[in-house]
Amino acid sequence: MPQPLSTLVIGCGISGLASAIRLQEAGYRVVIHARELPPATTSNVAAALWYPYRCAPKEKALRWSKATFDELMRQHAEGAPGVVPTTFIELFDHDAPHPWWAEAVGGVERLVGEELPPGYVVGYAATVPVVETPLYLPHLVKRFESGGGVIVARELRSLAEACAECALVINCAGLGARELAADPEVFPIRGQVVRVANPGVRRALTDDEGPRRVSYTIPRQADVILGGTALPNVWDTTPDAGTTETILRHCRALEPALARAEALEVRVGLRPGRSAVRLERERVGASVVIHNYGHGGAGFTLAWGCADDVCRLARGAD
Repeated sequence: MPQPLSTLVIGCGISGLASAIRLQEAGYRVVIHARELPPATTSNVAAALWYPYRCAPKEKALRWSKATFDELMRQHAEGAPGVVPTTFIELFDHDAPHPWWAEAVGGVERLVGEELPPGYVVGYAATVPVVETPLYLPHLVKRFESGGGVIVARELRSLAEACAECALVINCAGLGARELAADPEVFPIRGQVVRVANPGVRRALTDDEGPRRVSYTIPRQADVILGGTALPNVWDTTPDAGTTETILRHCRALEPALARAEALEVRVGLRPGRSAVRLERERVGASVVIHNYGHGGAGFTLAWGCADDVCRLARGAD
């Protein structure tokens, strides 16, 4: 019986874990090396609403988003912890066409008038997964390790270093790919969120273009993630008090039920921005590297679709 092929995945956020699990399911022997492990990854800070937020190219993102939507809904049906189908409404203060991502969720419902918060003209509603990262990411780690996977806390200095150890390397380094892959297109997008106690909110709202842009309220079981910011090329991860107040004011206007919700925590994460997701195969010496990074604010929306493509590219490299 042939031995499984050995693969090194760089990164232990949602993209790295999804890619590692897909490869493992396909018969590869996989090890993950990462500088940061859950619960210290950028993915742990994410509100993790399924929403193709500022990701490109759209035609590929639509396919990846649909595959991830279907996979998360399947995992929910099988009892995966932290995956909750939730009513999501994208809000506009002007008339707007159906969102480009509607096809991925089987269509959306157009809302107007009293169905919307004050100040908005139209909204588009769909049932989408919200992922509660403190529950879901440990579940994926356990799933990977129970399948024989190994996770090592280690900072790799170059792709050559990884390739010296393994003939197949999957680069899911996120923002770290700027240095690791010498890719100047990678840049940070600073996101600040406020976690508040959940007084019974069950719908998710987002205003990406209107008077409170960028604002969102993402309910989880015991709390609600409020955001936010999307500041390109800002590396500072220190919470800003003025930003916190703005987030609270805007989100309480969106969802009045949050008016007295207790603030529990403020967190800042740096999304791995890029003009377009890089998902491609590259030869580095005698090894093959499959790059899978640059997902911006849509990591949890694209992860499983991208992981499927990683697996297809890996098979082509065998």
